[in-house]
Amino acid sequence: MCRSLTIALFVLATALNGQAAKDSLQDLIARADAARPEDRPGLYIDIAERQLKTVDDLYRAGKDDEAVAAVKDVVTYSEKAHDAAIVSPHKLKGTEISLRKMAAKLRDIKRALSFEEQGPVQAASDRLEALRTDLLAKMFGKGK
Repeated sequence: MCRSLTIALFVLATALNGQAAKDSLQDLIARADAARPEDRPGLYIDIAERQLKTVDDLYRAGKDDEAVAAVKDVVTYSEKAHDAAIVSPHKLKGTEISLRKMAAKLRDIKRALSFEEQGPVQAASDRLEALRTDLLAKMFGKGK
């Protein structure tokens, strides 16, 4: 009896945890906008990473127009993460690392596209690199 109850509670906890991990993107955006300043960089990075996954999936499915819109979202939320990280200096390093990984993923996606489709992805990768470079300057610049 006790064993059955333990298993049932474990299954319920796992299901609830799985549901929490699948928060809709809109809920996550609303949560990020309402979050404390020190929590925003991580939330915005999470949104940008989810959109980056969507970009990859859309390009693989041949939905180029939707993918370009998702690329714009990646840049938008990366910029918000950058701005929030500057306000919360303890989040600079983690944000910079995430931006570097996302820029590399964008470059990987670009390599799989035809020449005509590469422009927006290259521009997004360049923008993320610029944001990352700015964060590095904040971390290691002379004004520190």
